[in-house]
Amino acid sequence: MHIDAVRRFNRFYTRRIGVLREGLLGSPYTLTEARLLYELAQGEQATATALGRGLGLDLGYLSRLLQGLKRRGLVQAKRSSQDGRQALLALTAKGRKTFAALNARSRDEMAQMLKPLPEQDRGRLVDAMRAVESLLTNEASRAEITLRSHRPGDLGWVVHRHGALYAEEYGWDERFEALVAEIVAKFVRHFDAELERCWIAEMDGERVGSALVVKQSASTAKLRLLLVEPKARGRGVGKRLVDECIAFARAKGYRKLALWTQSNLAAARHIYRQCGFKLIRKEPHRSFGYDLTGEYWELKLA
Repeated sequence: MHIDAVRRFNRFYTRRIGVLREGLLGSPYTLTEARLLYELAQGEQATATALGRGLGLDLGYLSRLLQGLKRRGLVQAKRSSQDGRQALLALTAKGRKTFAALNARSRDEMAQMLKPLPEQDRGRLVDAMRAVESLLTNEASRAEITLRSHRPGDLGWVVHRHGALYAEEYGWDERFEALVAEIVAKFVRHFDAELERCWIAEMDGERVGSALVVKQSASTAKLRLLLVEPKARGRGVGKRLVDECIAFARAKGYRKLALWTQSNLAAARHIYRQCGFKLIRKEPHRSFGYDLTGEYWELKLA
């Protein structure tokens, strides 16, 4: 089923972006030739071996393509000054002009394809493409994780992702999203930048996690809304967020950091215990459509 679905998508997308036409973008160049021009247009001279490795092309096939581009006056080669056995490839003036025209035409075609879509749908499309790229290249295992303070739009994302993710993974209904929205609204209305903080975790510029420290009293702060997206799990993101919350609370003079969680949230509970939190009490309740057991945890900071 999965194989057929991927093949169906490949057939749809190759037809949609026009790579089945004889010449790419109405030009006399194939997709592979245009891609070679793109790589050489990035400014750095390259060897045929490096190009073949980067594009996954057989060197014999690549050599024939490059010879054709040389005959058309688009690519030139010169001996490396550091290694006379190697030839460095670069675009000629004609090659740069040809690439510029192809590049502009490609951007115009993409703009026309996106034009009928509302802005929200364009964002969904780009997010889906990023997900495909990340999954097929195993990019998530290499991407850098960074933490930053919140910016406009982040807290709406926190509410949305809590609602969507907990519905998907635990079946919790919209009342959980409403609770998160109330927590966020209170945080914004009473935000004290000196004593409170929201962290957003990013992976290659994409939001993948959150955590808040909120003032409860002069001596106690609360850790709230810890979230890690599935694509970023297993990389220590949750612990980094909690560690950041602990360090901030300690630096601001709080004597205790408290939190409320549920007994079925095993991954979060493991992080809390790992970071030194102690389970203080349990409380059964019915919320979000389920019978749950709420847990109160505390960490002494003094």
